[in-house]
Amino acid sequence: MPNEIIPPHGGYRKLLSYQKSEIIFDGTRYFTSRFYRKFDRTIDQMIQAARSGKQNIVEASLASGTSKETEIKLTQVARASLEELLVDYQDFLRLHGLKEWADNDSYRKRSAELNREPNATYDTFRTAIEHKDPAISANIMIGLIRVTTYLLDQQIKSQTQNFLAHGGIRERMFEARKQSREQGKQSQQSKSEKDQKDQKFF
Repeated sequence: MPNEIIPPHGGYRKLLSYQKSEIIFDGTRYFTSRFYRKFDRTIDQMIQAARSGKQNIVEASLASGTSKETEIKLTQVARASLEELLVDYQDFLRLHGLKEWADNDSYRKRSAELNREPNATYDTFRTAIEHKDPAISANIMIGLIRVTTYLLDQQIKSQTQNFLAHGGIRERMFEARKQSREQGKQSQQSKSEKDQKDQKFF
C-alpha cells in the first residue's frame, strides 16, 4: 500500500534538464572567474542563479513523491532562475559590444550539435566554455540555458498534466482508504455469508 501512495521519485540524475544544469553551474563558475573582476557583485548573483536552477530541479524531483504541487512550483523556480542567468549573459554581451549568435550563425549550429550529443558533460563543452574569446564562451552558455529552459518547460507541462490526471498524495491516500474500506466490507460480507451457510448445515 505505501508504494501505491508514494510513487517512485528522486531520480533527478537521469533528467536531461539536471545534467544540463550541472554543466551550466560549472560553466558559470568558470566564466565569472575569468571574465569578471574579482569583487564584481554580478559574480555571486550569476553563480547563485545557476545553483538555484540546478538545486531546485533536485528538490522538485525529491518532492514529487509526496507533493505534485511542490514539484511543479520548484521546477518553475528552477526555470525562472535560469532565465535570470540567461539575461545576465545577454547583458554581458551587450555591455561589451558583443553579439548574440543569430539562428543561421555557424557557431550557433555547432552549439546545437553539441547540445544534441548523448550523455554530454562539461568536457563536451569545455573547449567552447573555456575559449579565450568571451563571445564564444557566453554564447555557448546561452545555448545551454535555452535548451535547459525548454526542457524544464516540457517537464512543467508533463507534471501539470500528471497532476490533473492523477492528483497528489491527498487524492491517492483518499483512494487507498476507499479501497481498503471496500475490501473490508467485501471480506465481512464473505464471512457473513459463510457463517449463514454453516448455520444452515447444522
